[in-house]
Amino acid sequence: MSAVGERITIPVTGMHCAACQSRVQRALSKAPGVRDATVNLMTNDATVAFDPAVTSVDELVEAIRATGYGADLPPAEQTAIEAQAAQERARDEEFGELRRKAVVSLVIGLAAMVGPMLLPMSSMAAAGRAPSVWWALLVATLVVMVWAGRHFYTRAWIALRHRSADMNTLIALGTGAAFAFSVVATVAPELFSTHGVAPAVYYESVILIIAFILVGNALEARAKTQTSSALRKLIDLQPKTARVRRGDADMDVPVEEVRRGDLIVVRPGERVPVDGEIVAGRSAIDESMLTGEAMPVEKTAGAAVYGGTMNRAGAFEARATAIGSDSALARIVRLMRDAQATRAPVQQLADRVSAIFVPAVISIAILTFAVWMIAGGPGGLVRAFTASVSVLIIACPCAMGLAVPTAVMVATGKAAEHGLLIKGGEALERAGSVDTVIVDKTGTVTEGQPTVTDVICAKGVDEARLATLVASVERLSEHPLADAIARYATRRGIAPLEATEFESLTGRGARARLGNERIVVGNMALMRDEGIDLATTGLQSDAERLEAGGKTAVFAAANGRPLGVIGVADPIRATSAGAIERLHVMGLDVVMLTGDSHRTAEAIGRRAGIDDIRAELTPEDKVAEVARRQTAGVVAMVGDGINDAPALARADVGIALGTGTDIAMEASDVALMRADLNGVADAIALSRRTMRTMRENLFWAFVYNVIGIPIAAGVLYPMFGLLLNPIIASAAMAMSSVSVVTNSLRLRRWTPGGAAI
Repeated sequence: MSAVGERITIPVTGMHCAACQSRVQRALSKAPGVRDATVNLMTNDATVAFDPAVTSVDELVEAIRATGYGADLPPAEQTAIEAQAAQERARDEEFGELRRKAVVSLVIGLAAMVGPMLLPMSSMAAAGRAPSVWWALLVATLVVMVWAGRHFYTRAWIALRHRSADMNTLIALGTGAAFAFSVVATVAPELFSTHGVAPAVYYESVILIIAFILVGNALEARAKTQTSSALRKLIDLQPKTARVRRGDADMDVPVEEVRRGDLIVVRPGERVPVDGEIVAGRSAIDESMLTGEAMPVEKTAGAAVYGGTMNRAGAFEARATAIGSDSALARIVRLMRDAQATRAPVQQLADRVSAIFVPAVISIAILTFAVWMIAGGPGGLVRAFTASVSVLIIACPCAMGLAVPTAVMVATGKAAEHGLLIKGGEALERAGSVDTVIVDKTGTVTEGQPTVTDVICAKGVDEARLATLVASVERLSEHPLADAIARYATRRGIAPLEATEFESLTGRGARARLGNERIVVGNMALMRDEGIDLATTGLQSDAERLEAGGKTAVFAAANGRPLGVIGVADPIRATSAGAIERLHVMGLDVVMLTGDSHRTAEAIGRRAGIDDIRAELTPEDKVAEVARRQTAGVVAMVGDGINDAPALARADVGIALGTGTDIAMEASDVALMRADLNGVADAIALSRRTMRTMRENLFWAFVYNVIGIPIAAGVLYPMFGLLLNPIIASAAMAMSSVSVVTNSLRLRRWTPGGAAI
């Protein structure tokens, strides 16, 4: 989407198959001002990127309604948690209604099938009229069609009015034809007898077809709720009440009534109700719902706490800082809902097939009827009717529509349980194709919390002066190395001076003016650019010694004269070497990019197990390196989401390391809620597993129809005398969708830590 535009998600009701989804998506895509439209069958909503200067939200809603489906905007103040809870309630209600109708229809259908066998049949030839039980079955069938199956016929009619067809069209045509055939046989059996054909009825078939399809729909609805179990677990973490201090009293209030700035009291064993900052007390808090890390985190005054996390030990008071849609939990739920509403590119294959699927099936059913009428012999009419109805009933566009989104929902939900936020189907699919992983050094391979280890002064310069001048400049910089030097000066009790004309030189250092001195602080490349001679002072050899030990050398100069060099060490994360080994085992090339010197980068790279290292790079150089690697394969860039933002954006998959509160991570394709490179391996492994599941789903959805439709048409009859009963066809059709969803649910057993080949 362009910089000017909006994006909105609109709930859509009435969609039940891939054809439904495709119809709504085509209508939205053709609407004026729409830049992109994605309709999701699993979440039953449409995500639309549009230009508000050309179209409005109301016009988008009307565009959906014009296709015959329902659309209403959720309340403007509704949070992602409230929207998900409303969707869960709607699904539960849908499941309850489908189950009730399925059970009643199944009981009536079994009675309709067994009942006539237990009753004496009147002689039609003598009486010239239908048995009385047929009339009873006619009434029972009509009741089931009007009550339990009514939505099939109303939706088919709506589709017809809009010159379209979907799953409901096939069901309505199949059961409607069987019912009409049976009514004629009941009302005027002589029409069959006079042509030498014994009249027959299919009432029990109509009832059982509806019953089996409803059973399948109910099982499908139940399975759908299981695909969003991770979201449900997150929502359940939100406490219903909060203990708030009002005046001198503590009182429990609904969490919705907590306001920013309120003082909340949290006791041991309670969940933190809202995001806040501790003002008194200390505790150990389980933040696994954010990070996937089971070890509690120690918290003291000034530390941030997040709604939904568990207070394991100690009591504390915190000032509420974020509530409602601004909370970390609400943002995670929103990101997950957005991810699950997106589509993986592999879905396009199913979309192309579904666009022509229903018309093709109707054509096959007509052809089947004609062939059987011509070649079916004396019983050709009955066989033609049975085969054509079976073709209509066994065809299932639902399975194709569910094959990809169910896998996306389960995978993104499972990922979130382990601290991985994968931003949708497209990112999920691309991650599985990655063959090169590029990692930043500082804060990615290393801890990102460097400390000063060495201070080496030039001749005639004392340590206090060097530290004062460097800290005065670096306190204005955002770089982690600058922060380390500023903290060092604070510990030494050194007060910084007031710097002017400060200039940050990305990837090299910074410069500023302190009184009448022009101070330059940075790496060797910056010193060369400034024409500062380091060799004659011995500082260059000192820096080489520091860098050989994996430390970063930060030089300082005043008015062109070297002042000294400061060694800063940023230790490698304890998990980095193991994670990089996992990536190698998975067959991935690992590259480290850094703005640091070659010696420091090589020392860090060796310890981490990385051989391919590019050092002394600017952010622009990193982008160029990513682009160069993309010419040979699919590249993932891993960084902190801020300094490496250009490279993250350029990569095929941008992966940001950080914490659950780093909003900058929302710009990446994958956000790791804890800073651990194992999350990169986990995300790629899960993506590969999910893509395998998607392909399995699509394969079985296509194969089911490719095999099932010809069998229903009667291709096995000449050789084996087998003609599929419409009741069996309906059961097979119902189970096809359930099997696809069930296969996707297997992803819930995925656990992080392994390699996926």
